[in-house]
Amino acid sequence: MFTTPNATGTIPFGEYRTWYRVTGELDAGHPPLIVLHGGPGSTHDYLLSLTELAAQGWPVVHYDQLGNGASTRLPDRGADFWTVDLFLRELDNLLDRLGVADDYVLFGQSWGGMLAAEHAVRQPTGLRGMVIANSPASMPLWRAEALRLRSGLPGEIRDALSRHEATGAFDHPAYQHAMYAYYQRHVCRADPIPPEVMRTLAALGSDPTVYGTMNGPNDFTVTGTLRDWSVIDRLRAIEVPTLLISGRHDEATPATVQPFYDEIPDVSWEILEESSHMPHVEEPERFLEVMTEYLDSLG
Repeated sequence: MFTTPNATGTIPFGEYRTWYRVTGELDAGHPPLIVLHGGPGSTHDYLLSLTELAAQGWPVVHYDQLGNGASTRLPDRGADFWTVDLFLRELDNLLDRLGVADDYVLFGQSWGGMLAAEHAVRQPTGLRGMVIANSPASMPLWRAEALRLRSGLPGEIRDALSRHEATGAFDHPAYQHAMYAYYQRHVCRADPIPPEVMRTLAALGSDPTVYGTMNGPNDFTVTGTLRDWSVIDRLRAIEVPTLLISGRHDEATPATVQPFYDEIPDVSWEILEESSHMPHVEEPERFLEVMTEYLDSLG
């Protein structure tokens, strides 16, 4: 279904290994698009549709961040290990090992966009552009908006969520059913859910170490180490042309994205009207158009 990769493998990251996949030729002319997946603790699979950009001459690099997928798993590590700095260092290592650190574009989705912003505020010399897709600039904003979105669910769904949260029964089937109702509205409105998205969800469920530590039990109950994260006061430092993408029904609501638009000096914003948190699978044709227009603008 997706473009066959030109290369796959793992690279050393200290004593660990980071799995990667390259679609297209890294020296083909355009800088590669480095894809940062969400979570934290997700996998690359649900973003494989971005490989279509390789046919337009933009090499695409996917990777599984440490702790999930085909990269090193570390289920016994605690909160002091799973930090934003860890994933920034892993990204730097990937860029260096692939030999692209002097010329690349970032695409970060959800948590990946948060990570991309953290990378960009350091003003790396090789960064040519950045796409922040479906990402909040602040987790306090995200938490507040999640409560607002949750209040719009049917009463019986809200009651089921509250009842099982009071006892910590996040694995109860009734709670899982209610959680899915939120996800159907605000995470992925595609029906059926594409198989590549299902693979990511299955991988996340099989090892929730990173997600549970940094985020919490689900997208609207953020109790982990990222609970108070924000990049808002540093966004002015971003020097590259930045595209923001979000969905009209996104759990990354306009209020959570607005600081990116207000603070990044060179920025544009595209809201896909029929999408929630995954426009790349909910409106794939329009998403590809938006990405192509942006990449072409980089020259």
